[in-house]
Amino acid sequence: MYINGDAKAVRSYDAIVIGSGISGGWAAKELCEKGLKTLVLERGRDVRHIVDYPSATLNPWDFPHRNRMPDAFDQENPIATKCYALDEGTKQFFVKDAEHPYVQEKPFDWIRGYQVGGKSLIWARQTQRWSRFDFEANARDGVAVDWPIRYEDIAPWYSHVEKFVGISGNKDGLETLPDGEFLKPWELNCLEKHIQKSVAENYKDRHVIIGRCAHLTEPQQIHYDQGRAQCQARHLCYRGCPYGGYFSSNSSTLPWAAKTGNLTLRPFSVVHSIIYDDVKGKATGVRVIDTNTKQMTEYYARVIFVNAACLNTNLILLNSTSKRFPNGLGNDNGMLGHYVAFHNYRGSLNATYEGFPDGYFYGRRPTTAFMPNFRNVQKQEMDFQRGYMVAFSASRSGWQRGAGMEGFGAEFKDKLSDPGGWHVYMMMQGETIPKYDNHVRLSKDQKDPWGIPQLVTSVGYDDNDVKSMKDFLEQGAEMLDKAGCKHISSSDDKRNPGLDIHEMGGVRMGRDPKTSLLNSHNQLHLVKNVFVTDGAAMTSTGTQNPSITFMALAARAADYAVSEMKKKSL
Repeated sequence: MYINGDAKAVRSYDAIVIGSGISGGWAAKELCEKGLKTLVLERGRDVRHIVDYPSATLNPWDFPHRNRMPDAFDQENPIATKCYALDEGTKQFFVKDAEHPYVQEKPFDWIRGYQVGGKSLIWARQTQRWSRFDFEANARDGVAVDWPIRYEDIAPWYSHVEKFVGISGNKDGLETLPDGEFLKPWELNCLEKHIQKSVAENYKDRHVIIGRCAHLTEPQQIHYDQGRAQCQARHLCYRGCPYGGYFSSNSSTLPWAAKTGNLTLRPFSVVHSIIYDDVKGKATGVRVIDTNTKQMTEYYARVIFVNAACLNTNLILLNSTSKRFPNGLGNDNGMLGHYVAFHNYRGSLNATYEGFPDGYFYGRRPTTAFMPNFRNVQKQEMDFQRGYMVAFSASRSGWQRGAGMEGFGAEFKDKLSDPGGWHVYMMMQGETIPKYDNHVRLSKDQKDPWGIPQLVTSVGYDDNDVKSMKDFLEQGAEMLDKAGCKHISSSDDKRNPGLDIHEMGGVRMGRDPKTSLLNSHNQLHLVKNVFVTDGAAMTSTGTQNPSITFMALAARAADYAVSEMKKKSL
């Protein structure tokens, strides 16, 4: 495609950010704040804060199907409908299966949100820092490759991000889960406190804490400056929060970037590939296909941040071929798309508890109790590698009442008003080991509606994941039993990888260009003006929810990119 100089100038920026989700929003904020004219490309529609949250204040009876999806939708969307957050109030924020096809060489449930804000509108909002053990573990265990950074490198950026986002949490003083810049914590209920006490009495290496989450329990001035307000504990977050009580790109980073006057946001922009100039030896821009018209346009910039979410970032780089890089941008070592990992959610437990008849809880607390990983933390102890984080919550058993309860009249209504007994649900969030065979690649013969090769997913579990899950089920049952719980049952739901929505890797960070794609500042080793700061950059997965680490890496990399641009090194 040839265009004259004037037309090229109109489409030229200091920086281009691909993707407007959690990490892309942070890259945009930091780059715009530092004075760079920045173009943000989003393949989906625009979603404006408050204005485009049509279901935010609706009651269950305001929906045609009482907020449940009809059978026809489930049948047409067998992948998306598995997501816990999809219902009549949130369906507009999820990709429909047939509209964005991919090839499952192995079963993989790819949950996507294509709109401005991406999945930051529908994320679970749990935010735990990594510890030094997480960044050191690969070198210790000989797994994957060594991280090129340590906790001390990212700790200031965790703080930078946390203060702006607003993180509710308690200062727990745990080496395995470092404290951060916290707002007032939510509170465990009486049964959760009982279990917390029991765990502390029976296990010296296990600690129950209240979950740390991106909710404004006590907004600070920086949050009011963003136009955000206190979380109302409605727990309708996946519909978009009109209060800005939880963090999203839409309510926070993108409006902040826009205030600088340096942001250009272009929705309906499917990124085809990154343009590499063989003569200049660097990337010069991005090829974009209009989502609706299918017309291709090129945009140019000095620096490019790829934040399309893990698998799409891999897809874009794999599709960015040139004479210099015939196998994908920066992919001399052939590792692009490999070592994809995820979190293992297969194991869960249910139990009842007889007691606390006068205890109850109010509101809809947006987090649960958590227990940081206690397996293989400082050394290899088990017959499996790494470990798992535990999350659990206790509630009065309304789950036994309502739609499935028989009866009518006054007696039926009296039963409905009885809160019932206590129920405990416990789940695992297990680390999976990055392996070369777990990979994504481009289809050779199947293309999407925009003429781009479809992504082939070839990612699965291994014996290590099963052993880890079995240990969780055994230990979880033991902890619940010691706390006096009854009717303890365990389950392996055998869910497909992907449904955790924590896919990571494929463009991993590392010290050596022969074994990794990115350096310690998230730069492609071989294309210095291209940065990857979403889940694709992760060298391992840890057991923590990953989003706060993506945000910190994005802010850190943006700061480095701007400093290098000022030196004229980029």
